[in-house]
Amino acid sequence: MRIEVLADADAAAQRAAEFIHAAALEAVAARGVFAFAVSGGRTPWRMLAAPAMLAMPWNRTHLFQVDERVAPQGDPDRNMTHIAESLLSRVTLAPEHVHAMPVNAPDLASGAAQYARDLETVAGTLPALDLVHLGLGPDGHTASLVPGDPILAVTGAWVGSTQEYQGHRRMTLTYPVLDRARSVLWLVTGAEKVPMLMRLMAGDRSIPAGRVNSQHAVIVADEAAAAHVR
Repeated sequence: MRIEVLADADAAAQRAAEFIHAAALEAVAARGVFAFAVSGGRTPWRMLAAPAMLAMPWNRTHLFQVDERVAPQGDPDRNMTHIAESLLSRVTLAPEHVHAMPVNAPDLASGAAQYARDLETVAGTLPALDLVHLGLGPDGHTASLVPGDPILAVTGAWVGSTQEYQGHRRMTLTYPVLDRARSVLWLVTGAEKVPMLMRLMAGDRSIPAGRVNSQHAVIVADEAAAAHVR
């Protein structure tokens, strides 16, 4: 795992967008397709709106979600609402290449199983996403892998659902598929992330984020978050 530290959240968002663009070009050149999963959060909205994203090979890109809250379509708590506003309103991406998590399915377990099949269709029977973007919560969670949730122990499914957390149940990618990603991009900003970023860098497996495979991981952080790392 390596870290790049930028001056502020805007600069970190721009650098993350450049990283995604480079990964997309590499994946398309190597395999003809770029399978990318994105998390939620305010800094990622700026990342998705950065100029580098406009130059992406969107006709060869499949956009997946890392996690999503169980809320109505268009709800401001939905990650997809902000992905649509920040990115999809500005680029041409075929509807069949936008893989929204089916959190409004009558049965979340069936919805998770369907999303796992979507992953397999694009990224292989043992799905290997080209790039997974992750955030880091002040409590050490990433994706919707939160402390104490049974989802942390899931090893036999690519996608699962969680207990209620901060007012919502969620659907999330699990460790088995996160750990198969060819590359992981952490985007971490804000002084409140200092303690958990230090633990992530130390490989602390007692926090959910620390259990993600770090072999092909890059952290893009702002100076506020990385104050005690360098």
